[in-house]
Amino acid sequence: MIEIKGLDHLVLRTAHPDEMCTFYCDVLGCKVERETEPALGLIQLRAGNALIDLVRVDSQLGKPGGAAPTESGNNLDHFCLQLKQTDEETIRSQLAAHGIQAGKFVERYGAQGYGKSVYIKDPDGNSVELRSEIA
Repeated sequence: MIEIKGLDHLVLRTAHPDEMCTFYCDVLGCKVERETEPALGLIQLRAGNALIDLVRVDSQLGKPGGAAPTESGNNLDHFCLQLKQTDEETIRSQLAAHGIQAGKFVERYGAQGYGKSVYIKDPDGNSVELRSEIA
């Protein structure tokens, strides 16, 4: 039987690699781990024990996926990032410092059971759920 240990990586196609990199690094604390030559078009960001891959839609890797994602035609419904334990106000303040409004924190069920989370949007309109053990 196949058993899943965890999330290895996810790939987001984008027409805005600089803005996406800024969002995931400056706002959410990822770090650029690896970047390929421009023709290939891949930027890999470290997100805890997983990677978020950003692929330029006009690159060798991105072209097979078709048109760029838009507000009404995204790559996926959403994905959830598990944050280290913190309080809701710290998360809100960090997001607000980058001009990002956060909705209400709501109790939801995820891989770690029930916990509070909030949804935000990245520069390409993808929904990102931020989940933390609220202190």
